[in-house]
Amino acid sequence: MYDKILLALDLSPADRPIIDHIKQLATILHSRVVLFHVATGAAAQFHEEDAGGEEVKKSRTYLKQVRAEFEAAKIPVELEMAFGEPGKEIIKWVDQKRCDLVAMGTHGHKLIGDLLLGATASRVQHNISVPVLLLRVR
Repeated sequence: MYDKILLALDLSPADRPIIDHIKQLATILHSRVVLFHVATGAAAQFHEEDAGGEEVKKSRTYLKQVRAEFEAAKIPVELEMAFGEPGKEIIKWVDQKRCDLVAMGTHGHKLIGDLLLGATASRVQHNISVPVLLLRVR
């Protein structure tokens, strides 16, 4: 059903519930998981793949730690990083590389919060043709 799952991570507490959920789902369905993070800092915005610095280093370390969890559970996993605006980059990745499901945690902002803070989850779910699984952090 879901051969390849894109798991979008933002290095926040919203990641933990979706990580745990996708580990269970991928085990049951024998899915491959792509751990995906978009670096959004100034260096990432302007230098993209050539970006360095603390943000990119922290992001790569985090992704490797999460990858180790999936590997320990014997779930095929790979890492992907993009640079720029998260919603746009997730949509672009799905369009170019294809997956069967996009999974992401949400912070549960309401109305004004979505407008001010950006509604990545909303933008993604309205601009791709594959299912989107959203889990809200409590």
